Amino acid sequence: AALLPRPARGLTDRLYCGRRVCYEVLGVSRQASKAEIARAYRQLARQYHPDRYRGEPAGGEGTAAQAAHEKFLLIAAAYETLKDEETRKDYDYMLDHPEEYYRHYYHYYSRRLAPKVDVTIVILVTVCAISVFQFFSWWSSYNEAINYLASVPKYRIQATEIARQQGLLNKTKEKGKNRRSKDEIREEEEEIIKDIIKNKIDIKGGYQKPKIYDILLFQILLAPFYWCKYIVWYCWWIYCFTIKGQEYGVEEKLYIIRRYMKMSQSQFDSLEDHQKETFLERQLWIRENYEVYKREQEEELKKKMAMDPRWKRYRRWMKNEGPGRLTFIDD
Repeated sequence: AALLPRPARGLTDRLYCGRRVCYEVLGVSRQASKAEIARAYRQLARQYHPDRYRGEPAGGEGTAAQAAHEKFLLIAAAYETLKDEETRKDYDYMLDHPEEYYRHYYHYYSRRLAPKVDVTIVILVTVCAISVFQFFSWWSSYNEAINYLASVPKYRIQATEIARQQGLLNKTKEKGKNRRSKDEIREEEEEIIKDIIKNKIDIKGGYQKPKIYDILLFQILLAPFYWCKYIVWYCWWIYCFTIKGQEYGVEEKLYIIRRYMKMSQSQFDSLEDHQKETFLERQLWIRENYEVYKREQEEELKKKMAMDPRWKRYRRWMKNEGPGRLTFIDD
């Protein structure tokens, strides 16, 4: 019943100026320009503004002020309707086609409920905020990794030896006027050791040194370039290895192995060099060899889990009690 067409209602209380015609409220014609509409609105607003209204009270001072307030709201609604070209166009269409009730209702409330701020600006600000948070979060993780490596005796001793060979630690122990306290010397030596660790150790994975091109904003901006680059690379791959039948190089073999293992580039880069050499020695870029290697890894994992005391306790608990068994527990 709600979907059946309703009889033409013409003007309604819930749209625009209600039962009144907005042009008649402002005292202008339908052909009036924006300047004439604005002039009429200013005159009526000064006349019926609640703070300035000096009309004769019809039924008391409160009734006159209330009537002036309602009149002022009606004038403001008429001006809001007619000052915008798109809204005025929809309103003129409603006056000419009053039978299309649902269409007028939809257009009116879609404009009223539409966001006032441009969605593009909101998305841009959100992406920038995420990118800034992402960048500083990566820097925090990288500094945590450096601080941890500086506390490991193995890396700290190596960094200290390199600093002594380069004569960096001798500069911190100056005498005379430039002499500093022990705390200042200790802090400077700590910074020197951390700098050497940053330069000598290649940290990969989630704690690697952040790059500005890896944040979300630059990834979105450079997405067309990456897509074009991938298409060119894929065409080159098809041409070299499918059409011409060339043999795979080391990089191509590692790429195929990484795809088989379903690892990202950063995850694969975090692997040790001897692991990658093992992959190449076993020729894992060949699908059959990789399937054999995968089964071997699964069997080895099962053996480790079978020998693990924690895994044994878990299996015993699942067999004897399990998560769904009801038992009485003594205090």
